Amino acid sequence: MSVAGVVVTHGPDPDLDRCLTALVPQVDELVVVANPPAPAVDVQLIVNPRPLGFAANANQGIAATKAPFVVVANPDTEAQPGAVERLREFADGHSRAGIVGPQLLFPDGSWQPSRRRFPTVRGTIVRRTPLRKVMRPQARQVEHYHLDERPTEPVDADWMLAAFLLLRREMLEELGGFDPGFRLYGEDIDLCYRAAMAGWERWYVPDAVVTHAHAAITDRRFLTRRTWWHWRGIGRFVRKHPERLRAL
Repeated sequence: MSVAGVVVTHGPDPDLDRCLTALVPQVDELVVVANPPAPAVDVQLIVNPRPLGFAANANQGIAATKAPFVVVANPDTEAQPGAVERLREFADGHSRAGIVGPQLLFPDGSWQPSRRRFPTVRGTIVRRTPLRKVMRPQARQVEHYHLDERPTEPVDADWMLAAFLLLRREMLEELGGFDPGFRLYGEDIDLCYRAAMAGWERWYVPDAVVTHAHAAITDRRFLTRRTWWHWRGIGRFVRKHPERLRAL
């Protein structure tokens, strides 16, 4: 076995079948981890008796597989043919590549800024408060989102969205996987940051292409349960890595 696939879903998702159909021919084993209710899928299924967060669910799926590389994917992603193979080939050729991410596209084919810099205090305040209505971070925070870069060759990354990532099992075992203390949001930044501190490389490979619907609810609405989870994630990240408070 070379690559396992783990899809985490938090409820009924109309995109799940499309996601699985794209992944089945590209991975050697495939697991869906779901909060109740259970989806009707013809793959190995793990259903929680009670809802768990993304990090805990991803860890369950990873533990249920054996391949040396694991793709962790959201159900609203669709890997284009050959995407997983390209990520795996790159990782095979770079022994310290612990996290490898593809180019993400919106469903209309436009570029999605999934490769990002580690957050700063100032940038986080703008993105996660009503200031974003005025400051328009996804247009003005050029450095954070790498808005002035559209690489065509693999480049290193601080962190990438966990919507679709190829992870090296050796790295996951060393780091203890995702931190299940993150309910939703921030677990991808935390994993990439811990990987960086441990000397593992994070790479963005743009010729591996994945479509991602990316609802981005917390970018549109302020007072939701997901907003609370996001702020909890920010708080947990800062408590774990207080040195990042110096990054203004």
